[in-house]
Amino acid sequence: MALAGVAAIVVLVASALWPSESSPQANPQESSLAEPAEPVLEVPKPQLLRNDPNASLWSIVRRPVTARAAPDADARAVASLEATTPEDTSNVLLILDRRSDKGGRVWVKARLPVLPNGTTGWLPRKSIGGYRSVDTRLVVDLSRFRATLFRDGRPVMRADVGVGLDQWPTPTGRFYVRNKLERYRSAFYGPLAFGTSARSAVLTDWPGGGFVGIHGTNQPELLPGRVSHGCIRMRNADIVRLGRLMPVGTPMEVS
Repeated sequence: MALAGVAAIVVLVASALWPSESSPQANPQESSLAEPAEPVLEVPKPQLLRNDPNASLWSIVRRPVTARAAPDADARAVASLEATTPEDTSNVLLILDRRSDKGGRVWVKARLPVLPNGTTGWLPRKSIGGYRSVDTRLVVDLSRFRATLFRDGRPVMRADVGVGLDQWPTPTGRFYVRNKLERYRSAFYGPLAFGTSARSAVLTDWPGGGFVGIHGTNQPELLPGRVSHGCIRMRNADIVRLGRLMPVGTPMEVS
């Protein structure tokens, strides 16, 4: 009887360690790990910006900062910049260059929305946001009262415009589109307006004066011609179309 009991115990242990073909097998789905979940966000691989002569970079001021005449913290101050514009939009800058100082600090050169027009300055890279790219360019011909929008070097829109009177001239030079405003709709400004970096030392139609805007009009019969205090006026249908085609950050040339 004792031997029979020992044999029975051996059989039970052996059966537990090495189950026979007839013994129930563990469910593979229960014993294996679950498949990994699909990622919620896929981050694309970084891509280098194209070396495209028709592409321009812009960014926004993240915090109040002093622009300087050279990429050096001890260089002469050129202008003080705020993070927002008088219209309560982000303060956009057109980026022209990038350089590191002797201490390895990165600086960017930007076109500034200050007088005198054409002023540029250097800012610490960390004071602005990420770069954004546009492939558009707006050219305003004051003598022909004509605005032409280019995309990737090709004209995509032309429109007659009204410009400043002789005593309140529209400033000439290189500028950029600073913001797009649709909430200030009025008969005088039309359905939308663009703020630019161009400044007038005399007067403009822009609220508060000083900046040159591109906007619609409630007097389309006056266009084209010299009709404004410096701003660039378009017929409402044209400014609406421009609003669809021209993004913020677009460089602008006025001549």
